[in-house]
Amino acid sequence: MTAPLISVRDLRKRYGGVTALDGLNLDVARGTIHAVVGENGAGKSTLLKILAGVVRPDAGQILLDGRSVAMDSPAAARRRGIGIVYQELSLFPQRSVLANLFVNREPLRGGLVSTRTMREMSEEILDRLGLRVDIGAPVSRLSIGEQQLVELARVLLQEPKLLILDEPNSALNKQETDRLFAVLRQLRGHGVTMIYVSHRLEEVFAISDRVTVARNGKDVMTRDRKGLTIPEVIDAMIGAHPETLFPPPLPPERNGETEELKVLDVSGGELEHIRFAARSGEIVGFAGLEGAGVPRLFNILFGVAKAKSGGAVYPDGGGLPRSTTEAARRGVCLVPGDRKRNGLMLDQSVLFNISQVAVGAMRGGSPLFSKAEARIRALRQIAQLRIKTRSPDALVNHLSGGNQQKVVVGKWLEIAPKVILLDDPTRGVDIGAKRELYDLIRAMSAEGRIVLFSSTELPELIGLCDRILVLYRGRLVGEVAGRDVDNRMLLHLINTGETPNQHAGALS
Repeated sequence: MTAPLISVRDLRKRYGGVTALDGLNLDVARGTIHAVVGENGAGKSTLLKILAGVVRPDAGQILLDGRSVAMDSPAAARRRGIGIVYQELSLFPQRSVLANLFVNREPLRGGLVSTRTMREMSEEILDRLGLRVDIGAPVSRLSIGEQQLVELARVLLQEPKLLILDEPNSALNKQETDRLFAVLRQLRGHGVTMIYVSHRLEEVFAISDRVTVARNGKDVMTRDRKGLTIPEVIDAMIGAHPETLFPPPLPPERNGETEELKVLDVSGGELEHIRFAARSGEIVGFAGLEGAGVPRLFNILFGVAKAKSGGAVYPDGGGLPRSTTEAARRGVCLVPGDRKRNGLMLDQSVLFNISQVAVGAMRGGSPLFSKAEARIRALRQIAQLRIKTRSPDALVNHLSGGNQQKVVVGKWLEIAPKVILLDDPTRGVDIGAKRELYDLIRAMSAEGRIVLFSSTELPELIGLCDRILVLYRGRLVGEVAGRDVDNRMLLHLINTGETPNQHAGALS
């Protein structure tokens, strides 16, 4: 067999008392896409940083082309043909797209930077990525997805022989992701070797040739993707069977009167005459393809968007909220999947973020921000939700994805919401963090809150929801519950808008 392009042997790294890598091994074959998966804290990020020359290991060996090498710096890694695309963007927002593609390596003609050469060099890469933007415009004018593609193009222009991809499509939509995967397959065909890290196991299976699972700083399984199943990967990631991910329903904590949210013939945007009811103490799931209208429905229920017609009756007797502030004051909250753009202020502290809604929704009292009260709120939610942070004053962007999402949930729990809208809340978090969020969702339901839950992952809907409503092209086309809930049933409804007769369910 041909020797691997890159190997790591017994790699170890500690940060103070925390062991990040504990003897991890990895062999990446030439011209393949090798996925590395695992929970947060499994050691993936530390491994990538060591290979990219950002972090030095305490012990172990890196072999490149069969020869032992030391990645002393990012520049040394680049010289050896290693390029990395991080999940977090490292672009200069006010500089042009073209300038960002050639940072610190601008081609010169006659001693001057040649923008003409830069355009010629970048044209093919940008075309292959389907990135058709004004390359003279500032990067800040681009969407997050477009900026992610600029980040990738910058690395590809360096013609790496090992390309490391850390959640490269976290900000991309399905069309952009499909384009990215087509480019990665082309690169593999041209002999480029890739290490691919992602929380999205379905996409790992779609793009990778081989999969390594890391857990607690060690490699616990490496197998060819062919013949491997997602449940086997999850089992290796968490050291338990996948069905243990979803906690059983909890007994209700109160025996008071059941509260209800009634949605009455709501239309608007792509939605047409949506009607259903949701009761306290149950988790109602929502499923649908992109464009089916689930995010629009949640935005209308939270006051972000307006309904064209129809209405709703909330537990307080009121109708659809006219604004998000009104929604918050009436005990309605929305936890978005895109927490970085819509759920958090990343450059602010945990303390500030957790108090954000409580202060904004305040009807009386002092309008001034009280840091003492904010600290009490933050410490309460950090303890209750087990948010892993060194301090309430730590910046949110220093937290893992799962802990960031807990901060989003925590800020809403401070207003004791009665209606909780969860729009794909586990997107981009690892398996361990998902388990904790599932426990939290079960607890909120048991407390008598009305929980509406949407997800792009069918196992989540099946594992958590008491019943699932399916939207298709803006219409509510079916409901499944209990024993009728299975992957095949949901897929049929989601993709065709039709309910098989043997599984037909009644709408509320």
